[in-house]
Amino acid sequence: MKNVCWPYFDPDFDNLSERIYGPTCRVCIDNESMEDCTVVKVDSVNKQGLLLEVVQVMTDLNLFISKSYISSDAEWFMDVFHVQDEQGKKLRDQNVINCIQQAIGTTRESTPSPPKARAYTNNVSKADHSNEHTAIEMSGTDRPGLFSEISATLADLHCNIVEAHAWSHNACLACVAYISDQSSHTPIEDPHRLASIEDHLITVLRADMEPSISTGPFQIKNREVKTGGFLGGEGTMTNVERRLHQLMLSVGDFDGPRSSSEMNITERGTKMAVSIENCDQKGYSIVSIECKDRPRLMFDIVCTLTDMQYVIFHASVASHDGRAFQEYFIRHDDGYPLNTESEKQRVIKCLEAAIERRVCEGIWLKLCAENRVGLLSDITRVLRENGLAVVRADIATKGKNAVNAFYVRDVSGNEVDMGFIKSMKKEMGLIDLEVKNDNKTRRTNISSHERHHFSLGDLLKSQLERFSHNFVATN
Repeated sequence: MKNVCWPYFDPDFDNLSERIYGPTCRVCIDNESMEDCTVVKVDSVNKQGLLLEVVQVMTDLNLFISKSYISSDAEWFMDVFHVQDEQGKKLRDQNVINCIQQAIGTTRESTPSPPKARAYTNNVSKADHSNEHTAIEMSGTDRPGLFSEISATLADLHCNIVEAHAWSHNACLACVAYISDQSSHTPIEDPHRLASIEDHLITVLRADMEPSISTGPFQIKNREVKTGGFLGGEGTMTNVERRLHQLMLSVGDFDGPRSSSEMNITERGTKMAVSIENCDQKGYSIVSIECKDRPRLMFDIVCTLTDMQYVIFHASVASHDGRAFQEYFIRHDDGYPLNTESEKQRVIKCLEAAIERRVCEGIWLKLCAENRVGLLSDITRVLRENGLAVVRADIATKGKNAVNAFYVRDVSGNEVDMGFIKSMKKEMGLIDLEVKNDNKTRRTNISSHERHHFSLGDLLKSQLERFSHNFVATN
């Protein structure tokens, strides 16, 4: 009984499938096929959420996706991206090419993480983002000056804001901030101090809670703020933006009145259209989207569908004259399509909100200065006292300098006084100020042979018709 014989396993057995079927993930970078863009082809063994992870890689590198075809109906994932860099040119930097290949390969081999969509709460919650900073997530009902009040509260609590990102849409606010202790510049780990920070921020977020306000067919409800536990994060920009999408979805920014920014978009003739129809023969729900094209559009849409627990099996993405045409074949994660009209309408509203969140009306300001505790509070106070509301913010520190970028608008709905913007530099002292009054991003550098709107819906319907003709009735 002492001689135990264990079964023999060939050490090459794990590589058998790769030797038969090839590598489990192939990434091809093609700079020769197209004149004005690089073609990135991904062939991989499929896993849930893989498309979002691949799109995240592209988005992290600030690549613009002008066209894409996706198919993952079986065990294999096949995707083609037509991409350009920030200058609208092909990818020539070998470091960027190597980064794409390595990141997508790493993405394929990594184990899936639990979907963060299940962590939805209307909360201020703490997260140990890294060894250097403490992350705080906030979401709730927005009001003019709220971001300034949050900044002032953190400054009063001796917190240094190292990085922050905030979105405002449809009377809702979501913010992710990374803070450190003012004196030691280390993460804040004392549970009593963290609880105090939470309590103060909750008080700020609840300051003007009133009964629900009815506006036509929609209703804006006051969001109760609840504290949560520690939530992890990987630290890349797209993961922060994904979390902002989730926080906005959790407070129901999609279930509100049409925003003024959307009305302006409509007036400029770039109306957004989102529709859903079922393909009963194949058991898909087909999501069709037409809107103004912009960077990160595909990420916003794929992120929202994934976090709402839908699986994307096929997709086509194209752009023409600054317009985006996107089509997604989806099912529930349990394999069923969208069955009720109410569910379809909810998905449509959520996708519309995801597209609108980045479309900011107003003036873009970029302020650079030597970093100090309370700098962000001082800047936002000056904006608030002069009747300007922050609708989007991206705050970062680079060495000893702080870079504060805002979209601001006049709280009364008037045009922003550019005279005040020019005088703001004098009030703020030694600060570099950059202003943009045109936030429209145009990307129309698409070759003529790419301009045709490719529709997977039309292709699938033609295949079904051809399939039905193969059956001939016999007597």
